[in-house]
Amino acid sequence: MDLTQGTVEQKNGRAKKMMLWFGIVSLIMGFAGWTSAYIVSSKRTDWISDLELPQAFLWSTATILLSSFSYWMAKLSVKKDDQKRGTLFLMVTLALGVVFILLQFRGFSQMLENGYYFTGPTSNIKMSYVFLIAAVHIVHVVAGLISLIVVLVQQLRAKYSSQNILGLELGATFWHFLDFLWVYLILFMYFVK
Repeated sequence: MDLTQGTVEQKNGRAKKMMLWFGIVSLIMGFAGWTSAYIVSSKRTDWISDLELPQAFLWSTATILLSSFSYWMAKLSVKKDDQKRGTLFLMVTLALGVVFILLQFRGFSQMLENGYYFTGPTSNIKMSYVFLIAAVHIVHVVAGLISLIVVLVQQLRAKYSSQNILGLELGATFWHFLDFLWVYLILFMYFVK
């Protein structure tokens, strides 16, 4: 397919998708760096290998998976021109995204209650990485929520339809990436002792 062909709208859509993927690849590189540093640091003598991740992190994982499903359902509904159902699923996704962040903060509280701190004399390098990786992911989820709010507002303004779904697709792609990224991170932190 010749990327220089098509209407201005089609070219604009391809450019926006490409920019999103450039951003996603750069995020992957950043998290790859942190997880690589985590692996290298796991060889230190002060590394805690028997650390249990907080239960709230597991609940937040289930929550973000549900949110990805609801975003997918929203996109499917709008593609079928079922605007009311699409709006409902976008609202559900927004609520689940907020619950995810609240559960993440609950996970931080659980770590603190267990005596694990990000910095200070009672901190540990492994816990510092867990706090850092989860916190940076939360920042990106906040960006995803802002994107989702924009998509929801556009949906409420009847901007999307089966014929015009680009903004919704871009938002959903970013959200699904954040979902995949968290599942990777939680599995990584669970299995790399």
